[in-house]
Amino acid sequence: MHGRQASQLVKELASSEKGQLKPFNMQHNTCNFNVFGSLGMLHVLRFLSDLFDQVIEQCEQHHLELQSLIRKIQDEGLDVQTTRNADHYGALIHHLSLVRNKRCLLAYVYNRAEIIRSFIWKVGPVLPEEIQEKLSHTEGDHFRRYSASLNSYVQEVGVDLTLDMVPPKDPYIKVRVLDDMGAIVLSDKTANLARHSMHFLRRTDAEQYIAQVFIRLPSLVMF
Repeated sequence: MHGRQASQLVKELASSEKGQLKPFNMQHNTCNFNVFGSLGMLHVLRFLSDLFDQVIEQCEQHHLELQSLIRKIQDEGLDVQTTRNADHYGALIHHLSLVRNKRCLLAYVYNRAEIIRSFIWKVGPVLPEEIQEKLSHTEGDHFRRYSASLNSYVQEVGVDLTLDMVPPKDPYIKVRVLDDMGAIVLSDKTANLARHSMHFLRRTDAEQYIAQVFIRLPSLVMF
């Protein structure tokens, strides 16, 4: 059935928890296909999952069949725009299947990219290993470029946009250290963050460690 594998990609997105990613199951293949002709170009990910790769191969096949039928109509001296025979409807099926597959591929890549960009606000500029393992090589590059662009803007305006998504009631928070981190230089002091010790820290200093707790790599945690 045309479009079945492509629809499975979209179903995978729908079945995932909101804001969470499933592994991309990387294959070490490099590709930069242009299979859409007049429909436009889709430069797909360099590292593909089995299902993603299958949809790309289907797109290539639909494109070849479409071009073959168009050439057949032209070789018979018929007008491609007005002819309504079996070859025309066959070409139409391949064209619509190609468009459908393209939309599913774009939806899959775009929605994963949106989730990946959200990690910069939730986790910070350094992703933990369990998230990195779910990204393709190209997705990892996309996150690093997005992080670098955001950091450049933050430095230019002088305001860290990733902190305090909700206005805090107090600039200081009470934290407990879960792992021995030793002496850490903070914005207003140097603190010895020994395991199980308690501290009042500026929220801006503790935020990066709190973010790591959020993704279950704790260094500090709020009470």
